[in-house]
Amino acid sequence: MSSSRDPFDVIGQLAALRRYARSLARDGDDAEDLVHDALVRAYERKQTFKTGGNLKNWLLSIVHNTYIDRLRQSRSQHARLTAAAQLTEINDRTDPDHAVRLRQLQNAFFVLPDEQRDALHLVAIEGLSYQQAAESLGIPVGTLMSRISRAREKLRALEQSEKDVRRNSHLKIIGGGKDDTD
Repeated sequence: MSSSRDPFDVIGQLAALRRYARSLARDGDDAEDLVHDALVRAYERKQTFKTGGNLKNWLLSIVHNTYIDRLRQSRSQHARLTAAAQLTEINDRTDPDHAVRLRQLQNAFFVLPDEQRDALHLVAIEGLSYQQAAESLGIPVGTLMSRISRAREKLRALEQSEKDVRRNSHLKIIGGGKDDTD
């Protein structure tokens, strides 16, 4: 066995990485996830580490950048959800039937799995092309198309089940509330 130290010994840096991640995330589980994601990035970009450089500083900067990326992603998703909710609230004040339908659609949209919802949002709401959306999500175009297809299918199934419920409803509207004897 060689007596020389591995210049990429991340195991020796785990305690410092965990401490820093804990101070950023303020939650033990989130900190562990942050360290994990940062180490995956570090190994993916191992060739960019300069031999003789300060490994601890390099790894801490990756933890920091990973945290910032997660924070931006979380804020972006929150902003999209808030904007969708605001649109629904605006429509709630106009047509009650439309508002109910929009609320049902919104609820169904938010129940979709994250990957399907994200893909459908980028294409249907943001207006990105399939190629642009696939690049934004870092997936192949075929995978994006499949996710969008499954999301639309789930939304159509919800629509069909609601039509069936309305068609089979035992309640009927009789008259318009006026005296029909005139």
